[in-house]
Amino acid sequence: MKLNPLPLITTLTAIAIISCQSETKKISTDSLNNDTAKIVELVPDSFKKEIDGKQTGLYILKNANNAEAKFTNYGGRLVSLLVPDKNGKMIDVVVGFSSVEGYEKSTEPYFGATIGRFGNRIAKGKFSLDGKKYTLLKNNGANTLHGGKKGYQYVVWDARQPNEHTIEFHYLSKDLEEGFPGNLDVKVTYTLTDKNELKMDYAASTDKNTVVNLTNHTFFNLNGEGSGSVLGHQVKIYADEYTPVDSTLIPTGKIEKVAGTPFDFTNSKSMGANIEDKNEQLINGKGYDHNYVLNKTKAEGMFHAATVKGDKSGIVMDVYTQEPGLQFYSGNFMQRKNTFKTGVKDDFRTAFCMETQHFPDTPNQPQFPTTTLKAGQVYKTSSIYTFSK
Repeated sequence: MKLNPLPLITTLTAIAIISCQSETKKISTDSLNNDTAKIVELVPDSFKKEIDGKQTGLYILKNANNAEAKFTNYGGRLVSLLVPDKNGKMIDVVVGFSSVEGYEKSTEPYFGATIGRFGNRIAKGKFSLDGKKYTLLKNNGANTLHGGKKGYQYVVWDARQPNEHTIEFHYLSKDLEEGFPGNLDVKVTYTLTDKNELKMDYAASTDKNTVVNLTNHTFFNLNGEGSGSVLGHQVKIYADEYTPVDSTLIPTGKIEKVAGTPFDFTNSKSMGANIEDKNEQLINGKGYDHNYVLNKTKAEGMFHAATVKGDKSGIVMDVYTQEPGLQFYSGNFMQRKNTFKTGVKDDFRTAFCMETQHFPDTPNQPQFPTTTLKAGQVYKTSSIYTFSK
């Protein structure tokens, strides 16, 4: 498959800037029932920068319901997503920054990013394929996380916006980049539909056998950025099993039942209901940071992965995917080291992630569904995040 991106030539909507000096955002105090949740109007010029010889920018998707999704091609990131709450007020359910420099300097590199070449962890930065051993760059203790030291979150993707609903990102990942074999030609298409769905379509091809596990790492707060803890969110995960991990968050290789454990979200409960339980797995992850083995419950022509409801906003997010797994992360490593676009800090557990994926460390775990992509084959997978009230 040959992917030929076209240069994006578009006129971005002009956005007024209220400033007496060099302000890069405007904050509205009109928010749901929580006075701390604010809306920020992002300034396109704040996302224009040359990085690695390529130009970054801000791209805006709209639908018929006044929902908006904003992306930057630096990391193929979702920067902002406005959807209506239970009262019809628009809420930004994605945490992030008001400029490309904010993402460059962030101590957490994954906010909103397209993740690759391999999402999640690979044990000890090593795996074997076709009898050959590959050594990866380690960036998470003894392990490789989300593609290595310079994963796709640091890439300036080629961007093409064919219409106001769709943005296409393209990247050619070179052979042995971060240690992975094969030239991998990647295309990710994000679409905001009139049903308030954010669709994520991934495609890739390689000239050498390799491993691939692409995903998106958006941090959500369904009550709005700046509204505080997410532990009151109601969560249902359509999975009877999960993959327990060791102290370095690498799967042990076992698949265990969630029944009778804090990991049981088969019936909706608050995110924080059991998060402080004395449980070895919660201690290992400092909370939830685990892969769920989806039941393959069919919905929307895909597998229904999760349903999450904001306890203050009433916004419901349903996750559908073609992937076998879902990584549920409860924001355990957020440390108040970064300032979001609303001016608030990235406090402990003020956002969560639901990452659709193949299982972590699959290249070293042959009993897990394979992530091998052979030369000449086409990798395709899709996920949908639907927002309702």
